[in-house]
Amino acid sequence: MEVENTIRKQLLKWRPIYSEQKLWCLDQRMNDKGVRIEPRLAENAIRIGDAYREELLNKAREISGLENPNSTQQIKAWLEEQEDIEVLSLNKKAIADVYSQLNADETKAVLQLREEFSKSSNKKYEAFLRSCCKDNHVRGTFQFYGAGTGRWAGRLVQLQNLPHDTLPDLDDARNIALLGDEEDFECMYPKVQSALSALIRTMIIPEEGQILAVADFSAIEARVIAWLANEEWRLDAFRTGKDIYCESASRAFGIPVEKHGQNAEYRKYGKVIELACGYNGSVGAMKNFGADKLGMTEEEMVSLVDKWREASPHIVALWKSLESAAVRCVQRKMPTISTVGSVRFDFEDGVLWMSLPSGRRIAYWGAEIGKDRWGRSSLTYMTLNQTTKKWERTDTFGGKLAENITQAVARDCLKEALFNLAKAGYDVRATVHDEVIITSPMKEGMLEEIIALMCKGADWMKGLPLNADGYYCTSYRKE
Repeated sequence: MEVENTIRKQLLKWRPIYSEQKLWCLDQRMNDKGVRIEPRLAENAIRIGDAYREELLNKAREISGLENPNSTQQIKAWLEEQEDIEVLSLNKKAIADVYSQLNADETKAVLQLREEFSKSSNKKYEAFLRSCCKDNHVRGTFQFYGAGTGRWAGRLVQLQNLPHDTLPDLDDARNIALLGDEEDFECMYPKVQSALSALIRTMIIPEEGQILAVADFSAIEARVIAWLANEEWRLDAFRTGKDIYCESASRAFGIPVEKHGQNAEYRKYGKVIELACGYNGSVGAMKNFGADKLGMTEEEMVSLVDKWREASPHIVALWKSLESAAVRCVQRKMPTISTVGSVRFDFEDGVLWMSLPSGRRIAYWGAEIGKDRWGRSSLTYMTLNQTTKKWERTDTFGGKLAENITQAVARDCLKEALFNLAKAGYDVRATVHDEVIITSPMKEGMLEEIIALMCKGADWMKGLPLNADGYYCTSYRKE
């Protein structure tokens, strides 16, 4: 009791703004209602997946003679013996390199089989069944303010991290899985585990006699950072309905790029550039978003990063301004304002606060000037390491601060959208990143109204060119 009272007294002076309490109440109602699921799909998917996995394991046992081809230790020793190579790892990053060193058809076949039976679609299905109530609803799947930026985190069933549904005939695959015949499913979809993964989203269904309406913000982070930095050409592109990936590619390569027109093949490069460069990313970020898989060399990546920064000087200035303002605030223990975007920093009792346009604040606990991983002077603060789950000090910089505020503002845009939808009587059952999932009786013009409500905004969002898109479905999917 004494500890709890001490914590309460400490937190009272940092009471959240009223709209956060209001959002928490909305979040609790959403969690209490839950999402309706189809248990029969999960039960059949688990059975089909288990049977297929056992079939692949038996094939691998037959070829290799190993008792357990799923054992990393056994398979590494076998590959080394058969191919006279050293296998240090068989994780996702190393597997392609190992495969390129193999010569025998048998070793290639076993490694391919292992890759396939190692994919587990069943864990998500098992989580759905484990969390399912008697009325076929899964509740409590969203943790309010689960991330430092204020975004939700997934619990029980991780709805924030679902695989993409890449099957062109998703409804047919779902119907076959519902029938539950293992041989029929494998006959139609030889890559069984991949097909089952694509069906995970379709576990979520509307209430009886209703339909799902799914809507999400379009390129929300790119819009927000352009708005914060006042990067006018980007704002104009969004206001006039242009595709930002095409616009970015056009500026990078000096040619006109249209999504379904001339030089359309360059759009994929524009997408990588946009995703990688917005938060001060360079070659490493380009690779993380697949630049090397598109055939780009490191020299080309460096050149494209430079061109992106030349084309977006106000965003580059935002990175520098945020870092400079935050460092000055910690050094002087006095409020400072970023010269770009008018973001305010305050320092209170060892906490650096970054104020958002909405009035909400992000906290950097124990902020001080320390050393980064390369030994350079840097802004540091205490945080929970998501891998080790330990409280430890980490460093940050202008690009990361820009990412924090951009994602936090995007979350606050979703907050305003949820308020608008709730006021209009819409039953939002889930939010996945920048997306809302609504169950409702079918009504004429409903989707258009939902999109308009999402983009309505609030006074603090003046000038932010929001846009959203949506669709109807009888089971949740990504379109």
